[in-house]
Amino acid sequence: MNVKNPTERSDLQEDLSEFQEIRTMQDMTLALFGATGDLAKRKLYPALYNLYLDGRLPENISIIGLGRTKLSDEVFQGKVRESLHDYSRRNVRASRLEDFLEKFRYCVFDATADDSYQNLLEMIESREEELGIPQNRMFYLSVAPGLVDLITSNLNSSGICKNNGWKRLIIEKPFGSNLETARQLNNNLSKTFSEDEIYRIDHYLGKPMVQNLKTLILANPVLESLLDHNQIANVQITASETVGVEGRSDYYDKSGAIRDMVQNHLLQVLMMTAVYLPEKIMDNKTRAKKTEILDSLRPIRKENAYQNIVRGQYEAGELQDTPVIGYREEPGIDPASANDTYFAARLFIDHPSWEGIPFYIRTGKRMDQKSTQILIEFKNKITDTEVLEGISPNLLVLEISPNENISMRMNMKDPSSNRFKPAWINFSTNAENHPEAYELLLHDAMLGNSTFFAHWKEVELSWKWIDPLLEAYQQELLPLYFYPAGSTGPEAADLLLEKDQHKWW
Repeated sequence: MNVKNPTERSDLQEDLSEFQEIRTMQDMTLALFGATGDLAKRKLYPALYNLYLDGRLPENISIIGLGRTKLSDEVFQGKVRESLHDYSRRNVRASRLEDFLEKFRYCVFDATADDSYQNLLEMIESREEELGIPQNRMFYLSVAPGLVDLITSNLNSSGICKNNGWKRLIIEKPFGSNLETARQLNNNLSKTFSEDEIYRIDHYLGKPMVQNLKTLILANPVLESLLDHNQIANVQITASETVGVEGRSDYYDKSGAIRDMVQNHLLQVLMMTAVYLPEKIMDNKTRAKKTEILDSLRPIRKENAYQNIVRGQYEAGELQDTPVIGYREEPGIDPASANDTYFAARLFIDHPSWEGIPFYIRTGKRMDQKSTQILIEFKNKITDTEVLEGISPNLLVLEISPNENISMRMNMKDPSSNRFKPAWINFSTNAENHPEAYELLLHDAMLGNSTFFAHWKEVELSWKWIDPLLEAYQQELLPLYFYPAGSTGPEAADLLLEKDQHKWW
């Protein structure tokens, strides 16, 4: 992908400086709360291992795993080894494995017991002295939401956070359950950590295609010329899953799709799309512009929510010719649950760059396919359909996962007739050995680079937009539509776009 002339190449290099900033990787301690949990096993240990293989970990790092289960260091290291064999994107190298595992220690931990924090402090200080590590400390909280406030306050009172080096806190979602609880949690965290020390992780912001939206447009002027306000008919953001509850019934039946996917993942992707695709609103102040976009998101009043929102729940159906049960039959789910497993919305951004252009977002479980993508439909300005029969709108698709590629739909004339038919042009990369989201985000956090983490203002604005919808849920102002597992969602979601003479692609 080439720019057009030396002047533009210079401009491109200047614009990319935000992402190419050289930071020093400092020796540190990483305390991982929830070290025996599923996230650590499936994502965090493989991410740390691949960073290690790439030489992207600090030269000296102490990794302390914390959990309620009593384990020796050797048994814990064995569990880390198993996770690498099961989930690492690359083969485990026996020649380097033992050196990697030696960085790990285990600390039995009860978040409610004062002596657990004292034991943790002693272990941190002992390893710092043993390895010659300065008091740079990172705390990763992969724990139940109700423990976040308790742990962080005790980190402060126990003296663990009163260190001479830097300190950083990484928090997994959910960050609150509504605007009020999010504000309360943030106020409590702020007593121990400043905003620039808090890293609210959203793995969708670690997806390479999402992170590369800005550089993609800068490096390809042809895309910039396409993404003109007057050419775009609508933007569609889809995050569909084939899986169901997957053993998360306790959490999911309280959160639903709106809290699990929309408030964080989808609104973050919407912000990134709206900030980076139109050139005229791009600059290096990423966070300021993201909050500007979210602040411009037109509010939806709870009384009118039914006109712009569709919520659904999957029933029994078939997925890849295999029968699957409905949501209410899932283990641990209330047989009368009115929880949403599907969410679709029609949105408008009251900002000059997107005025009058609808955004459609949707997410659902037990859908027909797993896919996360951004789709831009262009206006069809051809009116003489008799002469140009078969003409369809041009589309630009940025696929985020499971594959990473760019596709364009064009109209090609069939030589044997006067009809046109759509043809796809695909540009893809071999993503087999690309770093995964948690690798990129862990590395950024270790460097102190918070670009692709959610700032508090973004979280606050997203809950401010979501809260009226939650009230509509509670007051039964939004009907719950049902859809068979293995489908594309409820029919009501199609009608949402038909109002604007559009359709889901």
